Amino acid sequence: MTAVGDPARTGGYYHLLKAVVYRDLLIWVRYPLNAALGLFMGVFFFALMFYGGTLVAGQAFSDSIEGLVVGYFLWTLSLGAYSGIMNDIQSEASWGTLERHFMTPFGFGPVVFAKSIAIVFRTFVTSAVVLAVMLLITGTPLDLNLVTVLPVALLTVAGALGLGLVMGGLSVLYKRISNVANLLQFAFIGLISAPVFDIPWTRFLPLVQGSAMLQRAMVEGTHLWEFDSFTLAVLVGTSVGYLALGYAIFGLATRRARRLGVLGDY
Repeated sequence: MTAVGDPARTGGYYHLLKAVVYRDLLIWVRYPLNAALGLFMGVFFFALMFYGGTLVAGQAFSDSIEGLVVGYFLWTLSLGAYSGIMNDIQSEASWGTLERHFMTPFGFGPVVFAKSIAIVFRTFVTSAVVLAVMLLITGTPLDLNLVTVLPVALLTVAGALGLGLVMGGLSVLYKRISNVANLLQFAFIGLISAPVFDIPWTRFLPLVQGSAMLQRAMVEGTHLWEFDSFTLAVLVGTSVGYLALGYAIFGLATRRARRLGVLGDY
């Protein structure tokens, strides 16, 4: 006999994920001007860097354009996942609907996990559009082998998602942390461009290992099975580790907010 609080009575976790992804995409397309401006600004800032760099540095800049395209693509992915989950949590808190997730038959954890998947999916869609326009603008040929690029990019973005969960949890507890959150966005640039081969320990920071592997995959055409086992282990370990750490901190922050009675305050 099925209990009242059993997720099976609500259709199962698949239906939860489907509903959350549909809701996220629906909210995105319901505000077409905002969605279009987001895509336009992503392309516009890249165009400024490309044409400005070509004008100032000439051939020296053109020789490194492949790295710029890959780095900017990863930056849009990471920023979308990071700010997406953080802004979603902040919006739920301001709408007064965050508390309802604790009362769902699925539990709070699966709902947040489904939200994370929905945001990452939308981010990949928008970043793919920006990447396609960048390739048209620059005329740069890149190796877009999805068997390699997709898993490396997903694992890399998982680390950024973990950081977004940390900021989301802190925003529920402390409300206004926009200055710290915005500062971390610029830190992504340094992480993505970190000299992993010159400073090996940086590979254990979020985004760094994935950025180096994505450069090799998209620029040099390296396939997933051609990376050594240590490189793959570092990528998986850092991505899963930072995501798990972010979720743990998010859980601690929301539980403390509930104990203090400020979960629904804004």
